Amino acid sequence: MKAAALLSGGVDSSTALRLAQEAGYNVEAYYLKIWLQDDFAFLGECPWEEDVRYARAVCEQAGVKLNLLPLQDEYWERVVSYTIREIKEGRTPNPDVFCNSLVKFGVFVDRVGDSIDRVVTGHYARVDRSGAEARLFRSPDPVKDQTYFLAYLSQAQLRLADFPLGTLTKREVRALAEHFNLPSKHKKDSQGICFLGQIKFRDFVKSHLGDAPGAIVEVETGKTLGEHPGYYYFTIGQRSGLGLSGGPWYVVRKDAGANVVYVSHKAALPDRPRRRFEVEDFNWFVEAPPDGRYDVKIRHGARLFGADFSRLSDDRGAVTLDEPDPGVAAGQFAVFYRGEECVGGAKITEYEDPLE
Repeated sequence: MKAAALLSGGVDSSTALRLAQEAGYNVEAYYLKIWLQDDFAFLGECPWEEDVRYARAVCEQAGVKLNLLPLQDEYWERVVSYTIREIKEGRTPNPDVFCNSLVKFGVFVDRVGDSIDRVVTGHYARVDRSGAEARLFRSPDPVKDQTYFLAYLSQAQLRLADFPLGTLTKREVRALAEHFNLPSKHKKDSQGICFLGQIKFRDFVKSHLGDAPGAIVEVETGKTLGEHPGYYYFTIGQRSGLGLSGGPWYVVRKDAGANVVYVSHKAALPDRPRRRFEVEDFNWFVEAPPDGRYDVKIRHGARLFGADFSRLSDDRGAVTLDEPDPGVAAGQFAVFYRGEECVGGAKITEYEDPLE
């Protein structure tokens, strides 16, 4: 079988490539050029050049051809423009979700799909193709599990996906990297949004939206505590970067129209906790699940919430978490699980505001 391995230059994708080779795949590697160098020329040397050097070294060691595929324009149209639009509207986007569904398993597959049987990546997730429909399951490493970022793949994309790290923990992957003596075996994991690399999120936002100073207001008293550079720099639940004394202070509300950031000493007000929200834009891997009990993630990570889900209409639903979370924000994604299985996701549109 022919496999296209997507390489980032990191240890996960490098190990996945070698495991795909050991599984008998005829592997060809691809590095997707999605960086926006023209937008960040002020940084000097392109911060992704180091990743390309690692990717080349891994491929040379493995005897695999490496292709550099430019997808900057497509990435801008499908992912970056969405990110900027959501930020400007005061919402909290997750571009990595659409990077996977629209670019890695979208545009890329459209380019090379006729010549491959599988797309191999270094995601921590498991795919079961034994039945009529492919199913997605969580990784045994709860911290590294990346099903949250894969919740918007289509059924066809899921059937094409191959995740060699799906049954492994990060420690086991590092051990395999040592076993293969990979050039990337000691490379640190990347952090943050996929297309930003070493670029700080604040620099990205500033380059596109500039600064728009406004008031930081204590929500309980209405007192102005300071000034912020723009509401779009902040997310609900944030407690750092506010520059206020007497903390901790938490961002509890944003008014995009008035350019006001509201803060409180309380992450979630105990009398009216933020635990109920509405969702839309569903993506289910098999059939639409019935109303009832699910585990839900509202961000990438190990935290799972017990929750009740009920459908409000064909394209809207309501989720009530068993426990409040101060970081629930419009624009995020809620991803649903039944045990180990990820059944799909939806976009958070409205949430219960404990301050109203």
